[in-house]
Amino acid sequence: MLDLDIVRQRFLDLRAALPAAEIFYAVKACPAPEVVALLVELGACFDVASPAEIELCLAKGARPETISYGNTIKKAADIARAYAAGVRLYVTDSAEDLAKLAEHAPGSEVFCRVLVVNESAGTPFGKKFGCAEDMALDLLAEAGRLGLRPAGISFHVGSQQVDPHAWHDGIAQAGRITRTLRARGIEPTLVNLGGGFPARYTESTPPLAEYAQAIEGALGEHFGAHRPRVLIEPGRAIAADAGIIRTEVVLVARKSYVDDRRWVYLDIGRYNGLAETEGEMITYRLAAGTPEGERGPVVLAGPTCDGDDVLYQRTVYELPLALRAGDHVDILSAGAYTASYASVEFNGFAPLPTHCI
Repeated sequence: MLDLDIVRQRFLDLRAALPAAEIFYAVKACPAPEVVALLVELGACFDVASPAEIELCLAKGARPETISYGNTIKKAADIARAYAAGVRLYVTDSAEDLAKLAEHAPGSEVFCRVLVVNESAGTPFGKKFGCAEDMALDLLAEAGRLGLRPAGISFHVGSQQVDPHAWHDGIAQAGRITRTLRARGIEPTLVNLGGGFPARYTESTPPLAEYAQAIEGALGEHFGAHRPRVLIEPGRAIAADAGIIRTEVVLVARKSYVDDRRWVYLDIGRYNGLAETEGEMITYRLAAGTPEGERGPVVLAGPTCDGDDVLYQRTVYELPLALRAGDHVDILSAGAYTASYASVEFNGFAPLPTHCI
């Protein structure tokens, strides 16, 4: 279940905290058509990763100029589809992708994604996206020679970022690249700060105002009076807290007579909505539907015949000792990266349905 009033409030909270930033909602977090339609109504822009996401946004009333094709990995045919649909803002991080953009999206704005360290994130991105600073300089210079418009720099500090100062190094890189390009006669105007703003899981996070203060301070330090156009790409921060997943307990079992932990098997697991429990990186808050009573430690697992379909073994969770098959356990702040991560039908278990209220 998704509460659209909470989606609305989280969007307005971000707008109030960072009023000068343009909010590009990361559609992949929760692509429910009702969520996209609401955000169009609120004046959001959209970060997309595929033609299907572009078509969803357009179908719900978004204008092409409000869409950023934020995936650095794009087929030539997909670039052509996006360009034909009116999209004119793209990200890149490689010479091969840049050449495809020049051919299939001529005259478009491009920003280059750079690598940043994001170890304090709940789900770091590693090195799949972005390039080194010197390469970014060359790619943006080459973009101009290819007839594209070198708009600026993009980076991402990792999802569920718990450090408000994590954006500092990326902004510093963007400042250095911008100054160097200006000295070469190129005038980039954009810095895309990506997403990373957190939701409410078991780990406490600083208030949004601290993130805004740290980001504004870094922009002032590294850009001064030459403040760029600033974009942010929140997904989790807008959709997560709006969602709740109601699960049914399939089985409660013990594995030995000496281990006091019960294994609680739910009717949802890593393959039908809870992919972010891999490595126990995201630890959801739980609410049991049974009377509270005495509680005890549990291991939580999903229903499929796959040994990796285990949610939490190391993270300490306690649930009522009275918990039985047929009882409900609610998973809170589950509006982001759940239904959109569910498999088509692994092991015959249906994908996670979404209902908006």
